[in-house]
Amino acid sequence: MNEKIVFSKSINYVQRKLKDILSQVSQKDIDEVKKFFFDSDRIFVYGAGRSGLVAKAFAIRLVHLGFQTFVIGETITAPVQKGDMVIIVSGSGETIPAVMTAEIAHNIGAKVVSVTGKRTSGIAKYADITLFISATCDDVERKKLAPLGTLFEASVWILLDGLVADLMEGKHETEETMRKRHATLE
Repeated sequence: MNEKIVFSKSINYVQRKLKDILSQVSQKDIDEVKKFFFDSDRIFVYGAGRSGLVAKAFAIRLVHLGFQTFVIGETITAPVQKGDMVIIVSGSGETIPAVMTAEIAHNIGAKVVSVTGKRTSGIAKYADITLFISATCDDVERKKLAPLGTLFEASVWILLDGLVADLMEGKHETEETMRKRHATLE
């Protein structure tokens, strides 16, 4: 198959699937998560692999919004405490470090938000709120056009960026105020 055709088919397929996946996310759950941001002392994010990269990108935006934010596992991360919020991104919801992080944060008394493709997963068991991303599908074309966890990771990226826009409004932030917190040594 011609590379241009595959590229175009992949982009179209992913866009179509993301719209379907994200339309199923509960607005009630998004509103609850948003409240957690304003009720929490600090924000911590965690994810492994590509889910971790999405979580780290979200953490950067949270810093731009003025939230004190840490990435669990980084050397300069503060310890999670009661009153903090921990957001864990895991497609399977069963990655051992993610489940352990959820359990520890829950036991400490932090608010735990799981973002997962498995509603009854190990991380969801310890979560106060689970943002369920139903990205699994048996389409034959998925394996060729959006392999492995592509649909989950891309959906979560867009979901979290949508949450950033919602938080911007809630904090009365603008792109200009956020830019002041952007990296200055570029």
